[in-house]
Amino acid sequence: MPAPQGPPQKALSLLRRASGSAAPLQLSSGHRATDVYTLSPVVEPFCSQHNSTFSQPELLQLANESSVTEVKVGCLRTRQCWQRVCKPTPSRAEQLSLATLGSMSLREHALSLFRSAVGTVRPAPMLKRALKLQGEGCPQLLVSSRAFPLKRDLYLVGFGKAVLGMAAAAEEILGDHLVRGIINVPLGIQESLQRAGMQEMLLKPRSRIQVIEGAKNNLPDPEALRGASAIRELAEGLTADDLLLVLISGGGSALLPAPIPPILLEEKEKLTKMLASRGAAIQELNAVRKILSLLKGGGLARLAYPAQVVSLILSDVIGDPLDIIASGPTAASSHSVQDCLRILAKYNLLHSLPSSVEAVLSSSPTKPAAAEDYSHVCNVIIGSNTLALAEAKRHAESLGYATLVLSAAVCGDVGRVAVLYCQLICLLCLRLASLGEGPRGSEVKENLLQLAAELDIPGLNMAEFLQALQGMERRKPVCILAGGETTVQLQGTGKGGRNQELALRVGLGLHRARGVEASSLGRCDVVFLSGGTDGQDGPTDAAGAFCSPELVAEALQEGLDAETFLSNNDSYAFFSHFQRGRHLLVTGLTGTNVMDIQVILIRATDRS
Repeated sequence: MPAPQGPPQKALSLLRRASGSAAPLQLSSGHRATDVYTLSPVVEPFCSQHNSTFSQPELLQLANESSVTEVKVGCLRTRQCWQRVCKPTPSRAEQLSLATLGSMSLREHALSLFRSAVGTVRPAPMLKRALKLQGEGCPQLLVSSRAFPLKRDLYLVGFGKAVLGMAAAAEEILGDHLVRGIINVPLGIQESLQRAGMQEMLLKPRSRIQVIEGAKNNLPDPEALRGASAIRELAEGLTADDLLLVLISGGGSALLPAPIPPILLEEKEKLTKMLASRGAAIQELNAVRKILSLLKGGGLARLAYPAQVVSLILSDVIGDPLDIIASGPTAASSHSVQDCLRILAKYNLLHSLPSSVEAVLSSSPTKPAAAEDYSHVCNVIIGSNTLALAEAKRHAESLGYATLVLSAAVCGDVGRVAVLYCQLICLLCLRLASLGEGPRGSEVKENLLQLAAELDIPGLNMAEFLQALQGMERRKPVCILAGGETTVQLQGTGKGGRNQELALRVGLGLHRARGVEASSLGRCDVVFLSGGTDGQDGPTDAAGAFCSPELVAEALQEGLDAETFLSNNDSYAFFSHFQRGRHLLVTGLTGTNVMDIQVILIRATDRS
């Protein structure tokens, strides 16, 4: 057996910081220096992510630097086991150390679950699951079990924040069958990925795919227009024997500006800003954009006809609606010119339109394109929040958690969503303290039902969720997973993002609940994590943040008042200052984006 690699330095560092005063572990005689060992459960989260076996010196070093109550040590050659037990009556300081280790273990698990969720929707794994090339003489493109014969030439176009990595993975799969490609990606993304060492997300030298960067600050600009024009020209030149592979991800709308002539890009953007300033919803803005665009609202698919169009889509929209993601360039639009006119009238803009917009609206078809007009199109969602949560659930169960997914469509005001999560955590703690069926448990359940009705989260049946919660095994620690995208009402001038604000609001809510729920919250270790799957939460270098019921009280000891920071929407400053940023979730760019992920981990403790 090859000599195993040493335990990761991160694991040793974490265990050192939580070390106690236990007696050293001693191994029985009759074992060779070359024997290989495994540990459980103390380093299980580290082993599952890194190496599962250790040599004798490494084992002794790792186990003796931990302060858990019990470590099972097994020799893989002899199949024998030993146990190490800490001091039976630790001091108050040692109890705090043990509590810290427990909290850190939950944090490590929460981070591991977040990474597993993101990992399954990274470009390379997604594309390899969804896209395969089969056969030599008469090759076929296999997309989610559906076959598309390559009669003549294969082309590729793409647009969106995650498309560069998707294109790199696609080109590796397609090889010489790919004739030519054009992708429109955010300004500076190649340099950012290069700097982050993410070479697998970059195209290889002599790639057949042309990269155009644009849409600075996620706004349409002349470079994005240039890229969209190149994509349009490629699509218009295709024949019935060609196949066009389209890669789409969030951010694609800003990277595909193609106003119908004679509308100028500046005129279209001015109209969009006027609508937004008068309170138009994002659905209304998209409806107008699609009617005035050559490529959005199914326009790209219509221009590519009669070629076969296959779209692989990474969804960053709740519910994964094909006509909304990147404004639906290969999906039939549900909006008509009448819808557009109604929206413009609603915001009193019908009589202040540029003449170019009036000309386009007056000549547009009165009805949306029929579904049969898209018979040459196959749209496939290959990555979504739902898929990410399914992977995180599988991983949580493998770690021993009783796990439920609340929803992949959590949305609404961040403050109200925070209250929902706080109430859910309180109920779980009551349940673990065997108080869930009492008067307080009934009150919390009623609060949850009312909050769910108020937030109107798509697809969430809170009554069914609470029923499933009641049927979970009580002896196991609990994991609740959720995803979606909350909204933040800006009231201050601080710096942060919706995930950091959500984590801080949950921390504040749990701090307040400790006065009411002391008998239950005090018996549980709790960790809450909220993070953006793209690795960037707002204009910060963090993806999100962690919190616990102790966070606000501990911050007050450092002179940091959570309420003051929240009133200024300054969650990033709070987490950066508190314990030197220890509670920030910093992942760097991930190369993907399926909205946000939330993780709740709770386990009972021996505290009374």
